[in-house]
Amino acid sequence: MVASLSFHSIATVNPIFSGDGGRSIFRLNRRFKATGVSCRGQNPTNEPQTSKAPEPDNVLLKIAWYGSELLGIAASVFRSPETSPIVTGFEVPVDCSGRAVRVAVVDSIKQDFKRSYFVTGNLTPEVYEEKCEFADPAGSFKGLARFKRNCTNFGSLIEKSNMKLMKWENFEDKGVGHWKFSCVMSFPWKPILSATGYTEYYFDTGSGKICRHVEHWNVPKIALFKQLLRPSRGLVGGTQN
Repeated sequence: MVASLSFHSIATVNPIFSGDGGRSIFRLNRRFKATGVSCRGQNPTNEPQTSKAPEPDNVLLKIAWYGSELLGIAASVFRSPETSPIVTGFEVPVDCSGRAVRVAVVDSIKQDFKRSYFVTGNLTPEVYEEKCEFADPAGSFKGLARFKRNCTNFGSLIEKSNMKLMKWENFEDKGVGHWKFSCVMSFPWKPILSATGYTEYYFDTGSGKICRHVEHWNVPKIALFKQLLRPSRGLVGGTQN
């Protein structure tokens, strides 16, 4: 609701004391017009909405994402111990101010892509803040341990996968990795997930390590959910386990 103001002029004419029917007094009074102000409430059509109902496709995506997280946790109970190597003991070089050297952090990220860390959880933890924020189209949370667990559990639901870093961009406060990803889920109907996107890696101003990991998928949110439901027997070229 906004108030709109309108201005109007008020001129007093008294025809009794005017020989020309009030015309001369009207001309005189025009020099001393008073301005009136009126106020009325309006609801313009272009007024921004203060509250918006959640989009149905976003709700579906959140259900699918968190459902897959819970399913991955349940599947991990029956999964054999992880055999893929875990990166530990990496000593991050620092500069004279004690911050992690940016080139070394970026190189670690690129090496993690080669290990398909999205689905294996096999990343370089030493270049991340322990309370790093991880965000994607479905939501966000903080904690490196949870991210590693989610990646590993998601990987247990995948039969074949292929992930490739296509381009890297450097900015003052972050790096951006553009990637493409495809996989065959291990569900009975063998759905294929395929998408391109990019991830923003924000660097902490104090430690120089990654403090925010933000994924952007170049696929409509509802399309990802539909891919999970679509049966397919196709295989992904150049796949990795």
